[in-house]
Amino acid sequence: MYAIIKNGGKQYKVKEGDIICFDKMGLEPKSKVEFKEVLAINDGELKVGTPFVEGAVVEGEVINEGRGKKIIIFKKRRRKDSKLKRGFRRDFTRVRITKIA
Repeated sequence: MYAIIKNGGKQYKVKEGDIICFDKMGLEPKSKVEFKEVLAINDGELKVGTPFVEGAVVEGEVINEGRGKKIIIFKKRRRKDSKLKRGFRRDFTRVRITKIA
């Protein structure tokens, strides 16, 4: 059984027991979170919403919040003596999916 949920403008395919990193939500560890924007759910047969499946809820538990690895963005324009180097670290909230209903 799996579900496709929407959070923060992105879509995620989740199953019970999965650990997913979402964009930072600002929640405390061990707190519960509900995702009501369920786009599709599959429990033997696929149910697709228009745009959301009515009555479907995905529940999860916040594990922790953190920051991802640093990503280096480097742009160089050849023969122009132009370079740009920037770094970026993504803030995330790690959630364990507990129930799909």
